[in-house]
Amino acid sequence: MNNKYLTVTAINKYLKSKFDSDDNLRVVFLKGEVSNIKYHTTGHIYFSIKDENSKINAIMFSGSAKKLLFKPIDGSKVLITGRISVYESTGSYQIYVDEMLEDGIGNLYIAYEKLKLELSKEGLFDSKYKKQIPKMPERIGIVTASTGAAIKDILSTIKRRYPICETILFPSLVQGDNAKDDIVKNIKLAENYNLDVLIIGRGGGSIEDLWPFNEECVARAIFECKIPTISAVGHEIDFTIADYVADMRAPTPTGAAEMAVPNISDLINHINNLNVRLNEAINSKLNYQKLLLDSIKNSYAIKNPLIMYENKKQLLDILLDKLNKSLIKKYENFKHKFELIKNNYVLLNPQIMYKDKLIKLNNLIEKLELVNPLGVLKRGYTLTYINNNVLKSINDLKKEDTISVKLSDGEFSAVVKEIKND
Repeated sequence: MNNKYLTVTAINKYLKSKFDSDDNLRVVFLKGEVSNIKYHTTGHIYFSIKDENSKINAIMFSGSAKKLLFKPIDGSKVLITGRISVYESTGSYQIYVDEMLEDGIGNLYIAYEKLKLELSKEGLFDSKYKKQIPKMPERIGIVTASTGAAIKDILSTIKRRYPICETILFPSLVQGDNAKDDIVKNIKLAENYNLDVLIIGRGGGSIEDLWPFNEECVARAIFECKIPTISAVGHEIDFTIADYVADMRAPTPTGAAEMAVPNISDLINHINNLNVRLNEAINSKLNYQKLLLDSIKNSYAIKNPLIMYENKKQLLDILLDKLNKSLIKKYENFKHKFELIKNNYVLLNPQIMYKDKLIKLNNLIEKLELVNPLGVLKRGYTLTYINNNVLKSINDLKKEDTISVKLSDGEFSAVVKEIKND
């Protein structure tokens, strides 16, 4: 009897399986208004989506919530993509949100992020391409609407801060379908006016109002502009593609004017400070030169020129005396050496020196004769050769050998007939 009754868990599981198996509930596109939103510490977002007659609970897990391009609040009109399923613990069904966009501008945000990523990859936002804004421009161009708060704020700020600067307005559409082409045309036109800075922008508005400054053609025109550019679009919280491409981004049109020109009061104060410092430097230099001149005027040489000359003259006399003494001493040394050379024994007796040399030569010749083998031959000895070698032993001979015998006045050959040993 009790078997026909189901548990709450069983019925909830059954309903969940039905929801999960329904293809129509796996991917649901839903639009409505956010209410009862709660941001959990885990990063999950709990809220409800409602219209005039109904509402549905919703949850967006942290992984999907991190991808949001805006912060939803109660009352936000949204476009949601997700799946519908049952939460078993409470038995309530809810939508699990994968993506959420603001209703009406979601597509614009998608286009904005896509173009921003593409241009960033191309390098249009790189700092290496940013041109320096001149500190004291002479002529500033302004591309904006000819009426409205933006142009008034820019002109009044420049006039107040730096009235000596010339401004040229290039009236442009800044809103609507034709605005992007008009902005591009005026940027290119401005390059013909020898400008130092070009301010491009408009006042605040919705994302649709600011959209011309998110167009690719406007971004490329700003990037290719040879004039240093300042982007001044909307309010401080508004960021457009033009802000990233321009050489400098201003939070407001007024801020752009302040960045473009210095404050003339600050310049005047700076010039006055420089003037004071210059006068101080000149006076300091003059005082130093005056002290230097006084020290020269009071120097011993200037006050006593004759005494200084006499001192130098006396020093010259002393040096001349030293030079003369040195020359005389050198002369005496040379004279003494000359006398020694002139009285030398060898020079006075050259024949005796020759005779001594001749005696020494004869003694050397006699010594050489004693060791000369030819001298031995003159005393009756001979040298015997066999095969061009001196014969030193009888054992080196055999019968019929031919030998050569050298005497003092010649040599002869002989044949060995008999060999006798001692």
